Amino acid sequence: MVFAAGLGTRLRPLTDNIPKALVDVAGEPLLGRVIARLEAAGVTELVVNTHHFHEKIEAYLESRGNFGLRIELSREEGFPLETGGGLKKAAGFFDDGEPFFAYNADVWSEMDLRALYRAHLDSGALATLAVRERPSKRHLMFDGGMRLAGREGDVSAPGLRPFAFSGIQVVSPRLFDLMTEEGVFSITQVYLRLAAAGEKIKGFADASPFWCDIGDMERLERVRLRAAGGAS
Repeated sequence: MVFAAGLGTRLRPLTDNIPKALVDVAGEPLLGRVIARLEAAGVTELVVNTHHFHEKIEAYLESRGNFGLRIELSREEGFPLETGGGLKKAAGFFDDGEPFFAYNADVWSEMDLRALYRAHLDSGALATLAVRERPSKRHLMFDGGMRLAGREGDVSAPGLRPFAFSGIQVVSPRLFDLMTEEGVFSITQVYLRLAAAGEKIKGFADASPFWCDIGDMERLERVRLRAAGGAS
């Protein structure tokens, strides 16, 4: 699943007439770059959630022949449902029982997606989150085995380490049976609740050379420079 329903208010005026997922990065929209990365990792089917300028995302995908993949759209008409609500709305797409990627469209990452997927399969976790050692106001805490223990400030125990979520994860569809949340909610909220109840939510340390959440114009320019082959 690609999360592409964000409003992108901090990227205005670029997002006055297009959704954030279609902002250009060195000649290719963000969404196209994410889809290309997922395809290279072996993905053949995906669902994209939309809200802001849904029809423009639909037209873009049609213009690219859906990249030769099976792509469906999950439209959130009234308002964005955030990552948890958006994933729950699209649950019917994941009917084969296989773990799947969930990827924020506004994230630039160079990590090894296949390694993330393998780690998830090997651990038997409910979800495996790509995380990095970087500054964040929303650190998650992991034990020595990279098992989610809680949020920084809420848990304290010897050996816990803070990591920031990178907006990329692999999820086992069993998660849908455990999602009691309704409406608009973050997937992180679900993971924290389930981890506290004993479910295995794992972190995967992403040590790739560059990562960026494209949340404002300054970070967008950093990513554009990186994509064009310049320094980060």
